[in-house]
Amino acid sequence: MIMRIACLIIGYACGLFQTSYILGKLHGIDIREYGSGNAGTTNMLRTMGTKAGLITFFGDVIKTIAAVLICLAIFYRRDVNPEMLQLIKIYASAGAVLGHNFPFYLGFKGGKGIACTAGMIITLDPFMVLCGIIIFFGIFFTTHYVSLGSICMYVAFFIGTVIMGAMNLGCFKNITPTVAIECDIVVGLLTVMALFRHRNNISRLLDHNEKKTYLTHNDKGAGE
Repeated sequence: MIMRIACLIIGYACGLFQTSYILGKLHGIDIREYGSGNAGTTNMLRTMGTKAGLITFFGDVIKTIAAVLICLAIFYRRDVNPEMLQLIKIYASAGAVLGHNFPFYLGFKGGKGIACTAGMIITLDPFMVLCGIIIFFGIFFTTHYVSLGSICMYVAFFIGTVIMGAMNLGCFKNITPTVAIECDIVVGLLTVMALFRHRNNISRLLDHNEKKTYLTHNDKGAGE
């Protein structure tokens, strides 16, 4: 239990590095006062252009990976239960998502955690990464709805976690059903949070008035 809490705290601290907010401040703006008001990749893309959006995305991915690496360096040893490896990754990543979404120094007003979750998937399993890329970009380039691609990727991540855990596949190979269920619960809670934070996007998608995103500088609107 102590390890889990510590990983969440370390992850949260890493997640506090708000790439979009810092990048915006370097250009004299508070990104939360523009576009959708969200401190995430899509709002940066629409407000400041493709380059800024990519920097934000990779910055948020890297901070999640950094959280996992720090926690692994502190807690993981090859002579301990191998299940610890996945638990450390899951909880450190979850902490990073929470830090990104709810940064205390910004009044708990951050992003939606999609790029951080991409970092989480990268640390877990290459097959999940491939599936995530195909799902997100397949939907994005077909519909140009970032929110729809993000939601579908998250739901697929949860389903994949449940299936791979139940069948002892990939990163969940050789772990007990109890640990697999624990991982399912954590990823499930993150998925519910992601859906809740995308509730306005979901409403606009259902009403057919969600803003589309193109890889151009002047496309602004609601999004992550």
